[in-house]
Amino acid sequence: MHSRKQAPDGMFCVLGASGYIGQAFSRELRRRGIPFIPLSRNAFDYTRFGLLFEYVRKLRPAFLINAAGYSGRPNVDACEQQRTATFEANTLLPQKIARVCLATNTPWGHVSSGCIYSGAKVFDNGAVRIVRDLNAPGVRALFDAQPERFLGFTESEEPNFTFRRLPCSFCGGTKALAEEALRDFGRCYVWRQRIPFGAKDEPANLLSKLLRYPRIYDHVTSLSHVDDFARACLDLWERLAPFGTYNVTNPGAVTTRQVAGMMRRVVKSAWRPDFYSNDDEFYGEPGRAPRSSSILDATKLLSTGVRMRPVKEALADALRKWRPAFRPVPLPKPVFEGPVLVESRGAGSELES
Repeated sequence: MHSRKQAPDGMFCVLGASGYIGQAFSRELRRRGIPFIPLSRNAFDYTRFGLLFEYVRKLRPAFLINAAGYSGRPNVDACEQQRTATFEANTLLPQKIARVCLATNTPWGHVSSGCIYSGAKVFDNGAVRIVRDLNAPGVRALFDAQPERFLGFTESEEPNFTFRRLPCSFCGGTKALAEEALRDFGRCYVWRQRIPFGAKDEPANLLSKLLRYPRIYDHVTSLSHVDDFARACLDLWERLAPFGTYNVTNPGAVTTRQVAGMMRRVVKSAWRPDFYSNDDEFYGEPGRAPRSSSILDATKLLSTGVRMRPVKEALADALRKWRPAFRPVPLPKPVFEGPVLVESRGAGSELES
């Protein structure tokens, strides 16, 4: 395919630039030498239609990236309590951006999610059947023994973890509604990521979450290396790939237990994670949103010539390059030596990883 580098070389615009995915786009744009304006909601309220319209009309960006959204902190359970904020960020905001881009003739890309699916397709007795619950005992045992028999959902298959196909999480439902609304907007990419991870220890990173959860929910899923994701999305633009929806995941699927095993060997050898024994135990705790355990098919993405590393290769690379978060050592407590206050001997203000 032809490169788009000869196409309009104007400024890019990144909404949600302070978020985990937005920061990955910023890194990749810098690496490519593409000028861009990173916008965070704290600095510029792009949720206000009139304000965003005037900004885009005057700036005339060559391309706009919407990396804004809400998936809950520390996880999707929070979306069940923050439904208004979740709906505004995940459903209403993409529609506002779509109308702004349509009115200003601005091509753009929207970061969506694979959490609108549950399950996978399985080769069984010469036929393919859809299995919605990958943690069902027989299904899970089959995946552990023969993962090659499991295929992901393609972009042409209707999401099955939505408000129209219950049960679903509130987050998944709002993401699916946005995709429905964007189907009629032609000059738009919809990029589906699935549980992002990377080499840097930070709150939205799957690997960081696993290290900090008191107990881990084990399930089968696709994943997206956050930097691979940003590279692939921009490659689609540069390669003049047709607008539309793309599953931007690292090919393959893994279990949370497999990820934890890789982490234990590489990141924290003394770490011994505790797992929920089954779904009943996990969902027995109050406030649990239904989880999307799903596999996505990245064939459409790969057919454009865009490369994505297999998921286990990408995980191994992230763990080899792991950068722990630096946290200040607590200041030593003062002690009294006679009438004079003296600091106790200690590490002072040094940082430890």
